[in-house]
Amino acid sequence: MRHKLLPHPVQIALDEKAQKRIIDFWSASTDIVLSHLHGDHVPLADANPYQLNITRLIGLNTRVRVWTKDPSHFSPTEEHRSKALTTVLHIDLISAEGKKDGPMTFSGPVPHGEKKDACETVIMTRIEEDEVFVHAPDIQLLDDETVSKIISWKPDIVLAGGPPLYLSRLSGDQVKRAWHNAERLCRAIDRVILDHHLMRSHEGLEWLKTLSLETGKKIMCAADFLHKPRLLLEAGRERLYRKMPVPEGWHEDYEKGKVTTADYRDVYQ
Repeated sequence: MRHKLLPHPVQIALDEKAQKRIIDFWSASTDIVLSHLHGDHVPLADANPYQLNITRLIGLNTRVRVWTKDPSHFSPTEEHRSKALTTVLHIDLISAEGKKDGPMTFSGPVPHGEKKDACETVIMTRIEEDEVFVHAPDIQLLDDETVSKIISWKPDIVLAGGPPLYLSRLSGDQVKRAWHNAERLCRAIDRVILDHHLMRSHEGLEWLKTLSLETGKKIMCAADFLHKPRLLLEAGRERLYRKMPVPEGWHEDYEKGKVTTADYRDVYQ
């Protein structure tokens, strides 16, 4: 829910495309890294109609290596989801924390936001081939040591989860710390992509613009990097509902398989 509204059918149509791409990549991959087991990062056994259901992956690529956090750092919810992954997909999860395997190097557990949230951690991945790429999901730029770790890895390009500016619980001090760490990243690394939480609000766009001006670098969101239009469909959900009213009962019918997104798939190519 956002603004007390379920995802607009246009957003659901694009989500269906994204899920198809995830399934295609899952089928073709040698290695998959699950940074943590939150519901917007993993397939789920109890998925709602807008999430990736784990059953869609049954029988696909049973030899793939799936890396994730050490079980000792799972929250109770993550432990439940890890059991679903291993049971339904008949795969073993490999503890990645602090390990190196081929081009991949994994961090230990780092905070999913602030360090005080000890039970909420993620792992970061460094991949070195022609260039060094670092994936730092959901760090929110709130922990100084985490950002220092990224910089010490000397990446050519980094994709990091920015701060959730849309949450009222994010204090002014936290926003300042996230900004300071964003500047640190941008001054140390040539190509920085900030996305995820940051792009859930229009304030995130202003953040990128101001950060680019102050650092003299083009700071990107993921859409920029992929040369795609910026579609802040979650942030703009109210506007989308006004522009394209949704028939009463549409979401209930979608959940039951009585309607599809066919009429909404060509709105954004």
